Order: sequence, then structure tokens, then C-alpha cells
Amino acid sequence: MATRPRQRSRSLVQESGVSVFAITGANGQLGRRLVRSLAELEPGVPVRALVRSAAAAASLGNLVATHPLLDVRTVDFSNPDSMGPALVGVTRVVHLVGILRETPGNRYADAHEGAVAALIAAASRNGVGQLIALSILGADARHQNACLRSRGRADDLLRGSVVPATVLRVPMVLGGEDPASRALAARARRSWSVTFRATSLEQPIDADDVVAALRSLLGVPLGDLAPLAGAALDLAGPESLSRKALIDRAAALVGQQTRVFSLPVAFGYALAFALERALKAAPVTRAMLGVLDHDDCIDPAPAAARLGIELTPLDMTLRRVMALA
Repeated sequence: MATRPRQRSRSLVQESGVSVFAITGANGQLGRRLVRSLAELEPGVPVRALVRSAAAAASLGNLVATHPLLDVRTVDFSNPDSMGPALVGVTRVVHLVGILRETPGNRYADAHEGAVAALIAAASRNGVGQLIALSILGADARHQNACLRSRGRADDLLRGSVVPATVLRVPMVLGGEDPASRALAARARRSWSVTFRATSLEQPIDADDVVAALRSLLGVPLGDLAPLAGAALDLAGPESLSRKALIDRAAALVGQQTRVFSLPVAFGYALAFALERALKAAPVTRAMLGVLDHDDCIDPAPAAARLGIELTPLDMTLRRVMALA
């Protein structure tokens, strides 16, 4: 069995002198992985998990049982007064809150710009020394896509924050136990599947590499944050390939053969528009489809080198996806 590349090992306690970390959206896939990573590699680091509901807090019960220094708090991410008490004594915050699909009760502006504005206000009042935020590759305040535009505006707020902030932008994240992994594995196992614009370029990154990148940023001493304050790092997996090639590759790794049929993306947008008109909370929206159809093709080496991490080979990631999803 292939050995996973090792990331540069650094002690967060020794190098950052941290007292308490806070993770917003800690109940998500990456939040859980980050909590587990800190618990295993840095057992002396207190972690405060910020979530938006009692149900989300309850979902972290197993992590609380295995990580005695994990403190779960339920907060309103849009309200700095609600977030403030949860940030008392916190030195660094990793912000993982964001949405792909907008609903009437959860708008992009509230989930992205509103949450970031509240975080900055609460962090500045409580003396937080560093903010690290996860965003989407392609986010741009001038983008025509509503989701990418909203993400871009939130990124700009962070980059201009009075609290030193760094934005990490990534594409599709594959961890084996997440919706993207399950969807990919399901397509790869079928004899045939249908997708919109199969030539769309994907550059998936391993979930463990994202966690390693976040840990690297957390390990920078507070006195050395100046070069990272206001920076946006674009990180992706080691290979960019078409959606069809990605599905074929995943199938081949487990001895499967599959056929991928491509539909015009315009048909997808028309279907999404019809669903938006017919339903209050459409399962697929035009903005969501636009993000999924975004072509991802960057050189990840500069960001990986700056972060001191080694990217997991795509085949290794796909083998785990096919084994776990």
C-alpha cells in the first residue's frame, strides 16, 4: 500500500505560543478533521468549536468524548455580540463557515459577508491575533456568479481586516466521507453516468492536505504574521483534469469501467432556473451549478511551498475515496 506523503511537522504549542484555538463551522467535514488532527498531534492545545445550532453541537459528541480540551459553543455567526463571549481568551480563529446553495433562510450575503463582518468585529474586540479563512478557488468580488461573488466580497473584508487575516482558497475537497467523494465514487462504480459539461476542469485536493495547510498557518508565530496578513493563497491538488477523466480514473483504480455522457451545461442552467421558480428551496440553483462548473487549473506549487506541505498524489486520494465513500 502506498505511503502518504509527510507534511512538515511543527509543534503549534512551541511555535505559535497559542492559548486557545477557535474553529467556526467545526461540525463540517474539514472542521472535524482539523479538530481530530489537533487532538492527535497537539493534545495540549485547547480548541473551541463554534457551531450555529444545538443539533450541530450534539453531532460533535464523539469528538468531545475523545478530546477533553474541546469546548463546543453555539453562536449566531451573524451577530458579533453572540460570537464575542465564545472568543474570549482565543488567540487564533479558523473560519470554515460558508454555503454552496443559497436558500430563503440562508442567503449568501449573510453566510459569507455577514458572518465575516461579525467575526472581524468580535475578534477585534477580544484581542484575537490571527484569522484564517477557507474560501473557494475562483472567488472574486467582481464575478458574475452570485456565490463566487459573495465569497470574493467576504475574502476582501478579511484581507482588509484590522485583525491579521489569511484566506486559503481551494477547489473540490475529497476526503472519502463527504458528499463530493460519495458522488464521485457512485459515478465511478456505475456502468454509465450523466454529467453536465464533462470537459469541465477539476483539480481536487485531498482533505488531509487542506488540514495540513490550516495547521501550517496556525503554526506561524504571531510576531511573524506580517507577510501573511491580507494574503490570499490559492491551493489545489497536484493534477487538473476533465470531470470525465476524473471519473474514469477513479473507476480504473478499482478495476471498473464506466461511460460518462455529457449534457450541455445550458440544459443544467435551464433546469436549475425552473427549479428555482417552482420551489422555495431548490435542490440545485444556477449559482451552485456555476461553482461546480468552474474550471480549476492552477499551479499549486507556490502555495504548497509557502505552506511547507507536500500534496497527496491524486491516485492516493482517489483510492481512499473509492474505499470509504
